[in-house]
Amino acid sequence: MILQVRDISFRYNGTPVLEDISFEVKPHEITAILGPNGAGKTTLLRTINRILTPQSGSVFIEHTDLLRCSPKEIAQKTAYVAQRSSPGRMTAFDAVLLGRKPYLKWGPGEHDYALTRSVLHRLKLEKLALRYTDSMSGGEYQKVCIARSLAQEPTTMLLDEPTSSLDLQNQISILKLLREIVRDHYMCVLMSMHDLNTAFRYADKFIFLKNGKVHAHVDKEQISREIIEEIYEVQVSMQQHEGHPVIIPTDT
Repeated sequence: MILQVRDISFRYNGTPVLEDISFEVKPHEITAILGPNGAGKTTLLRTINRILTPQSGSVFIEHTDLLRCSPKEIAQKTAYVAQRSSPGRMTAFDAVLLGRKPYLKWGPGEHDYALTRSVLHRLKLEKLALRYTDSMSGGEYQKVCIARSLAQEPTTMLLDEPTSSLDLQNQISILKLLREIVRDHYMCVLMSMHDLNTAFRYADKFIFLKNGKVHAHVDKEQISREIIEEIYEVQVSMQQHEGHPVIIPTDT
């Protein structure tokens, strides 16, 4: 296993947000965190890399207790992309180069510059390299943030709604790229999503949260209409298309 989450609980102002969350993610896997608004998806991602400190539980990446690591050590193992963040004012090249910060002592070297150029090329962002991030569209900036996380060379990528600002073509491009990267490298991706059908097409495993608890942790073959109806409290039908479940709401 790469990522092991054990009995994580988090409270905000005394109100439980996450309760006894446990799961594992294997190498070369994309796991989608699904559930209604307020289920705790974003909070779970933020407790894994200690943006938020859980009241109890532990997080291990390759047998290292992340909750006992320094911020620099955490950043060498995990990369987090928020759903929304302020772009600031820097070029896209410099924004991606920031992903190398956990490894730097004095300043970036040729390897860091070369890796940044490689990531920009892989995400087809070369034309944006000298554009300022505060002049970009939301979708362009989201791709730059994902590029920065790849430049960190993490073992685990934590993505909060990674395609929420992207049009359909760019959603497909980013998710296909993530699948290629996970397949070719010893790493895993944990991402929250709202679009069930997109998640079912590109992820391998699925964690359904409801009221801060794991309601189901299943692979693609175990997804059922009953799980969806219990989680979202709507009536649906489920079909298969090219080996992927497709959910169609039937409430009228």
